Amino acid sequence: MRATKDGVSISEIARRLVEVSRRHDFLPNVPKDCGTQLPSRASCLEIMQQLRSVLFPGFFRLAEFSPEALELHVGAILDRVAITLEEQVRRGFCFVCPGDEDSPSECRARAAGITRRFLERIPGVMELLAEDVRAAYDGDPAAKSPSETIFCYPGIYAITNHRVAHELYNLEVPVIPRILGENAHSVTGIDIHPGARIGRSFFIDHGTGVVIGETSVIGDRVRLYQGVTLGARSFPLDTNGVPIKGVDRHPVIGDDVVIYAGATILGRITVGARSVIGGNVWLTDSVPPGSVLSQGKESNFRKG
Repeated sequence: MRATKDGVSISEIARRLVEVSRRHDFLPNVPKDCGTQLPSRASCLEIMQQLRSVLFPGFFRLAEFSPEALELHVGAILDRVAITLEEQVRRGFCFVCPGDEDSPSECRARAAGITRRFLERIPGVMELLAEDVRAAYDGDPAAKSPSETIFCYPGIYAITNHRVAHELYNLEVPVIPRILGENAHSVTGIDIHPGARIGRSFFIDHGTGVVIGETSVIGDRVRLYQGVTLGARSFPLDTNGVPIKGVDRHPVIGDDVVIYAGATILGRITVGARSVIGGNVWLTDSVPPGSVLSQGKESNFRKG
């Protein structure tokens, strides 16, 4: 095998890399009979693109079709989604299986059942997205039509990925919800954890820099602007100093709340319904319904 310029062999470098990966537990713990393939990011994103074309028929066409054949066209896409998704879910289960706890046949059966339940939820996801689109159109004077928000708005792209990912998350699908969420994050700059619970008629305007944490709960008809953070204030630790998983640590936002650009809301606090949180406000305490918060005025301003 070839050597580098200083004489170190490629095989020695390979040996070191494998040693480091084993020492730091980088190698996936896949059961022997489950296969070694992890979920495919490319396949997961293809599933999302196919679902986007179903959730917004005619907007993101994967093939030409006539309006009369729409139902057949949608059915054909869902057939492809079912086949690909079941395989990716199966791989996800194999990826997280501890040792040989679940057999390959059990992983396949679980994946098939989850895929069926997920597809049954797609009409409900479509209903929610229709309300999100209306909220975007009604909430932005610059929007010329609902169709424009579907085609162009980063907030609609992000919430579409999220509503799909959230259903998979609720079905306890490993890995894939995060792939879909991080795709939206990469494309739009909007970071929504798939565990976040978001109500009806949700609108993120502009969107860049928005962060919504895993245990956030957002009510109906909420509007956020760019740079808003719904984050955790601190992390409870176990005896080894490692953050404890599964603790509610993000805000609860009531119905009809507006949060303007750059606001940071931290911890398991409640923002009461119909409140308005001004730009750049830093909030770590609950506020009652109907509150209006704004940043304090600078007191040491001097004329030039």
